[in-house]
Amino acid sequence: MKVNSIELNNFRNISSIALEADSGVNVIYGENAQGKTNIIEGIWLFTGCKSFRGSKDAELIKFGEDFSKLKMNFENSTREKQGEILIADKKRSFTLNGVPLKSAGELIGNFYSVIFSPDHLSLIKDGPSERRRFLDTALCQLKPSYAKNLAEYKRALMQRNALLKDIHLNSELYDMLDMWDMQLSKYAAGVIFERLKYISLLSQFSREIYGGISENKEEISVNYSLSRVLSENISTEELYNFIFERLKETRKEDILNKSTSVGPHRDDIEILINSFSARSFGSQGQQRSCALALKLGESEIIRKITGENPVALLDDVMSELDEKRQDYVLNHIKDRQVFLTCCDPSQVLRLCGGKSFLIKGGELL
Repeated sequence: MKVNSIELNNFRNISSIALEADSGVNVIYGENAQGKTNIIEGIWLFTGCKSFRGSKDAELIKFGEDFSKLKMNFENSTREKQGEILIADKKRSFTLNGVPLKSAGELIGNFYSVIFSPDHLSLIKDGPSERRRFLDTALCQLKPSYAKNLAEYKRALMQRNALLKDIHLNSELYDMLDMWDMQLSKYAAGVIFERLKYISLLSQFSREIYGGISENKEEISVNYSLSRVLSENISTEELYNFIFERLKETRKEDILNKSTSVGPHRDDIEILINSFSARSFGSQGQQRSCALALKLGESEIIRKITGENPVALLDDVMSELDEKRQDYVLNHIKDRQVFLTCCDPSQVLRLCGGKSFLIKGGELL
Protein backbone atom coordinates (compact mmCIF):
# COMPACT_ATOMS: atom_id res chain seq x y z
CA MET A 1 0.00 0.00 0.00
CA LYS A 2 1.44 3.37 -1.02
CA VAL A 3 0.35 7.00 -1.27
CA ASN A 4 1.72 8.62 -4.43
CA SER A 5 0.32 12.11 -3.93
CA ILE A 6 -2.22 14.03 -1.87
CA GLU A 7 -3.88 17.41 -2.37
CA LEU A 8 -5.68 19.29 0.40
CA ASN A 9 -7.87 22.36 -0.17
CA ASN A 10 -9.55 24.43 2.57
CA PHE A 11 -8.71 21.70 5.08
CA ARG A 12 -8.18 22.86 8.67
CA ASN A 13 -5.57 25.67 8.44
CA ILE A 14 -4.50 24.62 4.93
CA SER A 15 -5.68 26.68 1.95
CA SER A 16 -4.07 24.55 -0.74
CA ILE A 17 -1.14 22.12 -0.76
CA ALA A 18 0.01 19.27 -2.99
CA LEU A 19 2.50 16.68 -1.76
CA GLU A 20 4.33 14.11 -3.91
CA ALA A 21 5.27 11.32 -1.52
CA ASP A 22 8.34 9.11 -1.29
CA SER A 23 7.69 5.37 -1.31
CA GLY A 24 9.65 5.05 1.95
CA VAL A 25 9.73 7.56 4.80
CA ASN A 26 8.13 11.02 4.51
CA VAL A 27 9.00 13.42 7.31
CA ILE A 28 6.70 16.44 7.70
CA TYR A 29 8.33 18.94 10.04
CA GLY A 30 7.84 22.44 11.40
CA GLU A 31 6.88 24.29 14.54
CA ASN A 32 3.74 23.47 16.49
CA ALA A 33 0.29 24.42 15.11
CA GLN A 34 1.54 24.83 11.53
CA GLY A 35 -0.47 21.98 9.97
CA LYS A 36 1.70 18.86 10.29
CA THR A 37 -1.01 16.72 11.86
CA ASN A 38 -3.58 18.05 9.39
CA ILE A 39 -1.74 16.32 6.53
CA ILE A 40 -1.65 13.06 8.49
CA GLU A 41 -5.37 13.44 9.25
CA GLY A 42 -6.18 14.05 5.59
CA ILE A 43 -4.45 10.83 4.57
CA TRP A 44 -6.23 8.90 7.34
CA LEU A 45 -9.70 9.95 6.13
CA PHE A 46 -9.21 7.86 2.97
CA THR A 47 -9.49 4.72 5.12
CA GLY A 48 -13.21 5.54 5.31
CA CYS A 49 -12.99 6.01 9.07
CA LYS A 50 -13.76 9.20 10.98
CA SER A 51 -11.07 11.62 12.11
CA PHE A 52 -8.72 10.07 14.68
CA ARG A 53 -8.89 13.41 16.51
CA GLY A 54 -12.59 12.96 17.21
CA SER A 55 -13.52 16.02 15.13
CA LYS A 56 -16.89 16.65 13.51
CA ASP A 57 -16.94 17.03 9.72
CA ALA A 58 -17.78 20.75 9.95
CA GLU A 59 -14.61 21.32 12.01
CA LEU A 60 -12.45 20.03 9.13
CA ILE A 61 -13.36 22.94 6.85
CA LYS A 62 -11.04 25.96 6.89
CA PHE A 63 -12.51 28.87 8.81
CA GLY A 64 -14.43 31.21 6.50
CA GLU A 65 -14.80 28.62 3.71
CA ASP A 66 -17.88 26.61 2.66
CA PHE A 67 -16.20 23.34 1.73
CA SER A 68 -13.06 21.26 1.94
CA LYS A 69 -11.76 18.96 -0.79
CA LEU A 70 -9.15 16.20 -0.53
CA LYS A 71 -7.68 14.21 -3.41
CA MET A 72 -5.31 11.26 -3.07
CA ASN A 73 -3.59 9.06 -5.62
CA PHE A 74 -2.63 5.74 -4.04
CA GLU A 75 -1.97 2.13 -4.98
CA ASN A 76 -2.15 -1.34 -3.53
CA SER A 77 -0.41 -4.49 -4.74
CA THR A 78 -2.64 -4.74 -7.82
CA ARG A 79 -3.64 -1.28 -9.11
CA GLU A 80 -3.52 2.49 -8.78
CA LYS A 81 -6.56 4.36 -7.44
CA GLN A 82 -7.75 7.95 -7.19
CA GLY A 83 -9.90 8.99 -4.26
CA GLU A 84 -11.69 12.25 -3.56
CA ILE A 85 -13.44 13.49 -0.43
CA LEU A 86 -15.67 16.56 -0.41
CA ILE A 87 -16.70 17.97 2.96
CA ALA A 88 -19.63 20.40 2.77
CA ASP A 89 -22.94 21.02 4.55
CA LYS A 90 -21.57 19.25 7.67
CA LYS A 91 -21.08 15.91 5.84
CA ARG A 92 -18.62 14.04 3.62
CA SER A 93 -19.12 12.66 0.11
CA PHE A 94 -16.74 10.27 -1.61
CA THR A 95 -15.56 9.41 -5.10
CA LEU A 96 -13.29 6.50 -6.05
CA ASN A 97 -11.80 6.27 -9.54
CA GLY A 98 -14.38 8.83 -10.70
CA VAL A 99 -17.34 6.84 -9.34
CA PRO A 100 -19.46 8.45 -6.57
CA LEU A 101 -19.82 6.29 -3.46
CA LYS A 102 -22.96 6.08 -1.34
CA SER A 103 -21.14 6.25 1.98
CA ALA A 104 -17.79 6.08 3.77
CA GLY A 105 -18.40 2.36 4.18
CA GLU A 106 -17.83 1.82 0.45
CA LEU A 107 -14.38 3.41 0.78
CA ILE A 108 -13.37 0.96 3.52
CA GLY A 109 -11.03 -1.76 2.26
CA ASN A 110 -9.48 0.31 -0.52
CA PHE A 111 -6.81 2.06 1.54
CA TYR A 112 -5.25 0.70 4.74
CA SER A 113 -3.38 2.75 7.29
CA VAL A 114 -2.37 2.72 10.96
CA ILE A 115 -2.15 5.93 12.98
CA PHE A 116 0.00 6.29 16.12
CA SER A 117 0.22 9.50 18.14
CA PRO A 118 1.09 10.47 21.74
CA ASP A 119 -2.66 10.45 22.45
CA HIS A 120 -2.60 6.67 22.06
CA LEU A 121 -1.03 6.44 25.50
CA SER A 122 -4.66 6.87 26.58
CA LEU A 123 -5.17 3.26 25.40
CA ILE A 124 -3.38 2.23 28.58
CA LYS A 125 -3.95 5.11 30.99
CA ASP A 126 -7.59 6.05 30.36
CA GLY A 127 -10.89 4.24 30.78
CA PRO A 128 -12.54 1.46 28.74
CA SER A 129 -14.09 3.81 26.14
CA GLU A 130 -10.66 4.57 24.63
CA ARG A 131 -9.83 0.88 24.26
CA ARG A 132 -13.25 0.14 22.74
CA ARG A 133 -12.73 2.98 20.26
CA PHE A 134 -9.31 1.56 19.31
CA LEU A 135 -10.84 -1.87 18.75
CA ASP A 136 -13.81 -0.58 16.76
CA THR A 137 -11.70 1.71 14.57
CA ALA A 138 -9.33 -1.15 13.73
CA LEU A 139 -12.17 -3.55 12.90
CA CYS A 140 -14.20 -0.99 10.93
CA GLN A 141 -11.19 -0.40 8.67
CA LEU A 142 -10.86 -4.14 8.02
CA LYS A 143 -14.52 -5.11 7.73
CA PRO A 144 -17.31 -2.92 6.35
CA SER A 145 -19.78 -5.50 7.71
CA TYR A 146 -18.49 -4.84 11.23
CA ALA A 147 -19.01 -1.09 10.81
CA LYS A 148 -22.59 -1.70 9.68
CA ASN A 149 -23.29 -4.16 12.52
CA LEU A 150 -21.82 -1.78 15.11
CA ALA A 151 -23.99 1.07 13.80
CA GLU A 152 -27.09 -1.14 14.06
CA TYR A 153 -26.12 -2.12 17.60
CA LYS A 154 -25.77 1.53 18.64
CA ARG A 155 -29.15 2.32 17.08
CA ALA A 156 -30.85 -0.54 18.93
CA LEU A 157 -29.10 0.46 22.15
CA MET A 158 -30.39 4.02 21.82
CA GLN A 159 -33.94 2.73 21.29
CA ARG A 160 -33.75 0.39 24.30
CA ASN A 161 -32.38 3.14 26.53
CA ALA A 162 -35.19 5.47 25.42
CA LEU A 163 -37.67 2.74 26.33
CA LEU A 164 -36.06 2.28 29.75
CA LYS A 165 -36.44 6.01 30.46
CA ASP A 166 -40.16 6.02 29.63
CA ILE A 167 -41.20 2.65 31.02
CA HIS A 168 -42.09 4.04 34.46
CA LEU A 169 -44.64 6.32 32.77
CA ASN A 170 -46.37 3.51 30.89
CA SER A 171 -46.20 -0.08 32.17
CA GLU A 172 -47.39 -1.40 28.80
CA LEU A 173 -43.98 -0.50 27.40
CA TYR A 174 -42.53 -3.34 29.50
CA ASP A 175 -43.78 -5.86 26.95
CA MET A 176 -41.65 -4.22 24.26
CA LEU A 177 -38.41 -4.96 26.11
CA ASP A 178 -38.24 -8.54 24.81
CA MET A 179 -38.34 -7.27 21.23
CA TRP A 180 -35.52 -4.77 21.79
CA ASP A 181 -33.52 -7.32 23.81
CA MET A 182 -33.66 -9.69 20.84
CA GLN A 183 -32.54 -6.94 18.46
CA LEU A 184 -29.76 -5.83 20.78
CA SER A 185 -28.57 -9.40 21.37
CA LYS A 186 -28.45 -10.09 17.63
CA TYR A 187 -26.16 -7.15 16.86
CA ALA A 188 -24.17 -7.53 20.09
CA ALA A 189 -23.35 -11.14 19.18
CA GLY A 190 -21.88 -10.04 15.85
CA VAL A 191 -19.82 -7.27 17.44
CA ILE A 192 -18.41 -9.45 20.23
CA PHE A 193 -17.68 -12.35 17.86
CA GLU A 194 -15.44 -10.16 15.67
CA ARG A 195 -13.83 -8.48 18.68
CA LEU A 196 -12.87 -11.84 20.19
CA LYS A 197 -11.23 -12.99 16.93
CA TYR A 198 -9.36 -9.71 16.60
CA ILE A 199 -8.11 -9.74 20.20
CA SER A 200 -6.79 -13.27 19.72
CA LEU A 201 -4.59 -12.04 16.83
CA LEU A 202 -3.68 -8.80 18.59
CA SER A 203 -2.49 -10.66 21.68
CA GLN A 204 -0.25 -12.86 19.54
CA PHE A 205 1.36 -10.04 17.54
CA SER A 206 1.67 -7.53 20.39
CA ARG A 207 3.37 -10.17 22.57
CA GLU A 208 6.06 -10.67 19.93
CA ILE A 209 6.51 -6.93 19.40
CA TYR A 210 6.61 -6.07 23.09
CA GLY A 211 9.18 -8.81 23.57
CA GLY A 212 11.37 -7.07 21.00
CA ILE A 213 10.92 -3.67 22.65
CA SER A 214 11.70 -4.99 26.15
CA GLU A 215 14.48 -7.31 24.93
CA ASN A 216 12.32 -10.24 26.14
CA LYS A 217 12.60 -9.12 29.76
CA GLU A 218 8.82 -8.65 30.07
CA GLU A 219 5.69 -10.19 28.59
CA ILE A 220 2.46 -8.49 27.59
CA SER A 221 -0.93 -10.19 27.36
CA VAL A 222 -4.10 -8.71 25.86
CA ASN A 223 -7.52 -10.13 26.77
CA TYR A 224 -11.14 -9.21 26.07
CA SER A 225 -13.10 -8.61 29.26
CA LEU A 226 -15.49 -11.50 28.53
CA SER A 227 -12.72 -14.01 27.77
CA ARG A 228 -12.97 -15.57 31.23
CA VAL A 229 -16.65 -16.51 30.77
CA LEU A 230 -16.70 -17.31 27.04
CA SER A 231 -15.08 -20.25 25.28
CA GLU A 232 -12.53 -19.49 22.57
CA ASN A 233 -14.60 -21.11 19.81
CA ILE A 234 -18.00 -19.71 20.78
CA SER A 235 -20.50 -19.24 17.94
CA THR A 236 -22.62 -16.16 17.22
CA GLU A 237 -25.72 -18.16 18.19
CA GLU A 238 -24.21 -18.98 21.59
CA LEU A 239 -23.22 -15.35 22.00
CA TYR A 240 -26.78 -14.28 21.18
CA ASN A 241 -28.17 -16.54 23.93
CA PHE A 242 -25.50 -15.36 26.38
CA ILE A 243 -26.27 -11.66 25.83
CA PHE A 244 -30.05 -12.19 25.82
CA GLU A 245 -29.89 -13.98 29.18
CA ARG A 246 -27.68 -11.26 30.68
CA LEU A 247 -30.11 -8.57 29.52
CA LYS A 248 -32.96 -10.40 31.23
CA GLU A 249 -30.91 -10.82 34.42
CA THR A 250 -30.12 -7.10 34.62
CA ARG A 251 -33.55 -5.86 33.48
CA LYS A 252 -34.69 -4.57 36.89
CA GLU A 253 -31.40 -2.77 37.41
CA ASP A 254 -31.58 -1.28 33.91
CA ILE A 255 -35.12 0.03 34.47
CA LEU A 256 -34.03 1.58 37.76
CA ASN A 257 -30.96 3.23 36.22
CA LYS A 258 -32.70 4.00 32.88
CA SER A 259 -29.77 2.62 30.88
CA THR A 260 -28.44 -0.71 29.52
CA SER A 261 -25.74 -2.14 31.78
CA VAL A 262 -24.42 -5.02 29.65
CA GLY A 263 -23.21 -5.32 26.08
CA PRO A 264 -20.30 -4.36 23.81
CA HIS A 265 -20.67 -0.70 24.85
CA ARG A 266 -19.55 -1.70 28.37
CA ASP A 267 -16.81 -4.24 27.54
CA ASP A 268 -13.08 -3.59 27.90
CA ILE A 269 -9.64 -4.83 26.91
CA GLU A 270 -7.38 -6.07 29.71
CA ILE A 271 -3.68 -5.31 29.15
CA LEU A 272 -1.21 -7.02 31.47
CA ILE A 273 2.57 -6.89 31.88
CA ASN A 274 3.90 -10.03 33.55
CA SER A 275 0.32 -10.72 34.75
CA PHE A 276 -0.09 -7.26 36.37
CA SER A 277 -2.34 -4.48 35.09
CA ALA A 278 -0.37 -2.12 32.82
CA ARG A 279 -2.77 0.68 33.70
CA SER A 280 -2.44 0.32 37.48
CA PHE A 281 1.14 -0.87 37.89
CA GLY A 282 3.01 -0.08 34.67
CA SER A 283 5.67 2.64 34.58
CA GLN A 284 5.44 5.47 32.05
CA GLY A 285 7.94 3.66 29.82
CA GLN A 286 6.08 0.35 30.09
CA GLN A 287 2.74 1.99 29.30
CA ARG A 288 4.21 3.74 26.28
CA SER A 289 5.73 0.44 25.10
CA CYS A 290 2.35 -1.28 25.50
CA ALA A 291 0.59 1.35 23.39
CA LEU A 292 3.31 1.04 20.77
CA ALA A 293 3.02 -2.77 20.73
CA LEU A 294 -0.77 -2.56 20.29
CA LYS A 295 -0.52 -0.15 17.35
CA LEU A 296 2.26 -2.12 15.63
CA GLY A 297 0.23 -5.28 16.32
CA GLU A 298 -2.72 -3.64 14.54
CA SER A 299 -0.47 -3.07 11.54
CA GLU A 300 0.57 -6.74 11.48
CA ILE A 301 -3.06 -7.88 11.61
CA ILE A 302 -3.94 -5.74 8.57
CA ARG A 303 -0.99 -7.24 6.69
CA LYS A 304 -1.98 -10.80 7.66
CA ILE A 305 -5.66 -10.43 6.75
CA THR A 306 -5.41 -8.29 3.61
CA GLY A 307 -1.94 -9.10 2.29
CA GLU A 308 -1.28 -5.33 2.14
CA ASN A 309 1.26 -3.43 4.22
CA PRO A 310 -0.69 -0.48 5.68
CA VAL A 311 0.73 3.02 5.42
CA ALA A 312 2.13 4.03 8.83
CA LEU A 313 1.12 7.48 10.10
CA LEU A 314 3.31 8.50 13.05
CA ASP A 315 2.17 11.80 14.51
CA ASP A 316 4.83 13.36 16.75
CA VAL A 317 5.78 10.05 18.36
CA MET A 318 9.58 10.21 18.11
CA SER A 319 9.80 12.88 20.80
CA GLU A 320 7.91 10.53 23.11
CA LEU A 321 10.34 7.64 22.60
CA ASP A 322 13.92 7.09 23.67
CA GLU A 323 16.56 6.33 21.01
CA LYS A 324 16.23 2.55 21.36
CA ARG A 325 12.46 2.63 20.86
CA GLN A 326 12.78 5.08 17.97
CA ASP A 327 15.16 2.71 16.25
CA TYR A 328 12.86 -0.27 16.91
CA VAL A 329 9.81 1.53 15.47
CA LEU A 330 11.59 2.55 12.27
CA ASN A 331 13.22 -0.85 11.82
CA HIS A 332 9.92 -2.63 12.44
CA ILE A 333 8.05 -0.65 9.78
CA LYS A 334 10.87 -0.19 7.27
CA ASP A 335 9.15 -2.45 4.71
CA ARG A 336 6.26 -0.02 4.20
CA GLN A 337 5.55 3.65 3.54
CA VAL A 338 5.72 6.00 6.52
CA PHE A 339 4.46 9.55 7.11
CA LEU A 340 6.04 11.00 10.23
CA THR A 341 5.59 14.43 11.82
CA CYS A 342 8.15 16.10 14.07
CA CYS A 343 9.69 19.47 14.89
CA ASP A 344 13.28 18.54 13.96
CA PRO A 345 13.77 15.99 11.14
CA SER A 346 17.52 15.54 11.47
CA GLN A 347 17.52 12.59 13.87
CA VAL A 348 14.84 10.68 11.99
CA LEU A 349 16.41 11.26 8.58
CA ARG A 350 19.75 10.00 9.85
CA LEU A 351 18.02 6.77 10.80
CA CYS A 352 15.94 6.15 7.71
CA GLY A 353 16.51 8.55 4.82
CA GLY A 354 13.52 9.43 2.63
CA LYS A 355 11.93 12.81 1.90
CA SER A 356 11.30 15.76 4.21
CA PHE A 357 8.71 18.52 3.91
CA LEU A 358 8.74 21.81 5.84
CA ILE A 359 5.30 23.23 6.65
CA LYS A 360 4.64 26.72 7.97
CA GLY A 361 1.29 28.46 8.37
CA GLY A 362 -0.48 25.69 6.46
CA GLU A 363 1.89 25.92 3.47
CA LEU A 364 4.60 23.54 2.27
CA LEU A 365 7.89 25.41 1.80
